[in-house]
Amino acid sequence: MPLSMVRVGEEVVLKTINWGPKMKKRLQDMGLTPGVKIKVISNDTNGAFILNVRDSRLVLGGAVTQQILVELA
Repeated sequence: MPLSMVRVGEEVVLKTINWGPKMKKRLQDMGLTPGVKIKVISNDTNGAFILNVRDSRLVLGGAVTQQILVELA
């Protein structure tokens, strides 16, 4: 399922990123690699997601979260 479907407080595991090589590399450099656990801290109504990844917080837009596929942890 896409990360954009995950509710606040849920923890998921990243499966794959369906984006071009530049964006995929940028997200991987931010710690979003296959198998990493992601917890959704906030899902703003305008599409911004605040995530906890490797004890760091990331903010991603809704378009990006639709391209990140995850499964429940």
